Amino acid sequence: MPSRIEDYALIGDCMAAALVARGGSIDWLCWPRFDSEACFAALLGEESHGRWLVAPKDQAARVRRQYRRNTLILETRFETREGAATLVDFMPIGATKCCHLLRLVIGERGRVAMHTELILRFGYGAVVPWVEKVEEGTWRAIAGPDMAVLRTPVDVYGHNFTTVGEFSVAAGETVPFVLTYGPSHMPLPEALDPAAALAETEKFWTAWTAKCRKAGKWSDHVVRSVITLKALTYAPTGGIVAAPTTSLPEQLGGERNWDYRFCWLRDATLTLLAVMNAGYYEEAQAWRDWLVRAVAGSPEQIQILYGIAGERRTTEWELPWLPGYEGARPVRIGNKAHQQLQLDVYGEVMDALYQARRGGLQRSNAAIALQRALLEHLEKVWREPDESIWEMRGGRHQFTYSKIMAWVAFDRAVKIAEILGRSHQERIVRWRKLRDEIHAEVCREAFDSELGSFVQSYGRKELDASLLQIPIVGFLPPDDPRVIGTVTAIERGLMCDGFVMRYRTLTTPDGLPPGEGAFLACSFWLVDAYVLQRRWKEANVLFERLIGLCNDVGLLSEEYDAAQGRLVGNFPQAFSHVALVNSAFSLTGAESAAEQRAEPEPTALAAP
Repeated sequence: MPSRIEDYALIGDCMAAALVARGGSIDWLCWPRFDSEACFAALLGEESHGRWLVAPKDQAARVRRQYRRNTLILETRFETREGAATLVDFMPIGATKCCHLLRLVIGERGRVAMHTELILRFGYGAVVPWVEKVEEGTWRAIAGPDMAVLRTPVDVYGHNFTTVGEFSVAAGETVPFVLTYGPSHMPLPEALDPAAALAETEKFWTAWTAKCRKAGKWSDHVVRSVITLKALTYAPTGGIVAAPTTSLPEQLGGERNWDYRFCWLRDATLTLLAVMNAGYYEEAQAWRDWLVRAVAGSPEQIQILYGIAGERRTTEWELPWLPGYEGARPVRIGNKAHQQLQLDVYGEVMDALYQARRGGLQRSNAAIALQRALLEHLEKVWREPDESIWEMRGGRHQFTYSKIMAWVAFDRAVKIAEILGRSHQERIVRWRKLRDEIHAEVCREAFDSELGSFVQSYGRKELDASLLQIPIVGFLPPDDPRVIGTVTAIERGLMCDGFVMRYRTLTTPDGLPPGEGAFLACSFWLVDAYVLQRRWKEANVLFERLIGLCNDVGLLSEEYDAAQGRLVGNFPQAFSHVALVNSAFSLTGAESAAEQRAEPEPTALAAP
């Protein structure tokens, strides 16, 4: 049975990622890309579906773990009655043309008896490879196009289609394991020097994190979040996956299980803002360039999500042989949401390009041409109903957030034109007129005077956490009575155990059975709304509660089940960490501004 979601840590090489449980078992790894078929799939099933355990033989060993400071190198310390040893897990970045996963067992005290159990199962746990020893200390596993090569001095052997071995490590000793992926038709990949790979990996991460801008007392959380975002970036293209996992349930035992190993356009705005806030302009430019390439083509064919290299087809299908995480079925591969109409993505793309321009990114003629084509198409379709930001599968409606983001699209287009000093006054006048028309319609059709709040969609009474974006994107000022009323209504109607739900699932607007955790990004949006309304204390209290949900190594999933005290949904979730970064800088900026506005306190020496 897999571990709790919060008991996993992430390692990766900006090509693929693995999840490591506290007990030393790697239960999830897709090779050679984030969206490749998993060779370790125990996360969604059982040990027989693929995992790699390295752990003490003493099952009562005490476990403590951490990332090596400012890196993605995981250190798990095991303490037994006989001694202590540290398991160092990492995936080197750019070491060679092959993908590697390294596990180093370092003796710290006494002597610790260890064992390893490697269960490789290609094809999401369905395919048992042929394993053979090719030379001393080297074993090769092959199945179809896939090959994995294990190099270690440990004397391992096959038992019941599993590669097992026992060894011990004394203080000062290091026992290495190197697992390498390659195409099965190619020669064995060259051996890697474990010590050199560790040194180079640590050097890379410490140099990269040194550029991160400080965020006051929350700097450590920001650094861990930007490392996570970097780890979820597919280096060859600059695309950022929403999460490295599929089908981790939004409701334990439920069927809200989706594949998030793709790039969503709506992440563009917040991701660009987050990485630029943190000082990473190269990553922001790579993301913008990915965005331009992915969306290029006919504007009528824009999708809400793409593959990590910009692929358009993400066909959704199910894996019947995997029982799912804690029985949550079905296990889905692919995501048919790419077929949906979600008008908000136009606003998010335009806001991303606007933020890039404001942030000083180099001008891109391709981006300018793209925005013009998208706006011309949006002029024709903005009045249509859609499936909304939450990818509703229960039918299209006139969702308020979608209309607001259509307003954002034209608003940012006008602002970009003003920055560039464009002379196309006729086009700018048209965009301004559309911006005003959409604004008036939303204020007329989406505001419910009885509730004193904006609502999820025209003519209905439901609330939606996405309405917290109204002051954040500048649709209305934060002190507008309608904004204050909306925030109050969300506090009253969507707060559950102190966190914000996306919407009330009792109405099943997405066509699925009710029940899910609190969507963490929404609670961070409430933090941002509080900051804008100068509700400093409430913003700080909520933010501290949210970062308190991070697991022991600083990672967040998509949602939180307050009733069971569990992280739920795909993990780690880029959107959650993007929201954390943006809220941290929002709070830090607000505190700095407040300090600058503060008047000096009178002193006793000032008495007449």
